[in-house]
Amino acid sequence: MRRAVVGVMGPGEGASRESVELAQRLGRLIAQEGWVTLSGGRNVGVMRAVNAGAKEIAGSLTVGILPSASSDVCPDVDVMIVTEMHNARNNINVLSSDVVVACGNAGMGTVSEIALALKGGKTVFLLGADQETRALFRKLGHERVVEVATPEETIEIIKRLALCR
Repeated sequence: MRRAVVGVMGPGEGASRESVELAQRLGRLIAQEGWVTLSGGRNVGVMRAVNAGAKEIAGSLTVGILPSASSDVCPDVDVMIVTEMHNARNNINVLSSDVVVACGNAGMGTVSEIALALKGGKTVFLLGADQETRALFRKLGHERVVEVATPEETIEIIKRLALCR
């Protein structure tokens, strides 16, 4: 049986302490469900934190979709996929995920991932997003945008909506 894939997107450089803490807790919870954690794979910010959290759980599986061969890969990434597509890899990130969680305030890369996910028909969870980000994506994504306050709430709603099986 195929394992569900939860894509976690968020800032690398400049990630807030809160975003990093949320991502680490989220990674742990994703792994506890037996789901695969997918991220941008770099060794910085939300990407590093979500993979570190997932690897706290035995049997977890993490996938990193890297922009280039010269990227500093997170040591907690199990499967490294080098794209040499730079920012264009964002489409791979979101379309390879069953559901997408945007963690923290969205920078340009995360904004593009959220937009691509919505365009691709994915449900997007906004975890720890500021008011402006929430308003923009509510307007664009309507019912496919779910605002959540905690990683635990994120997991509960994913399960309730049967988005990952």
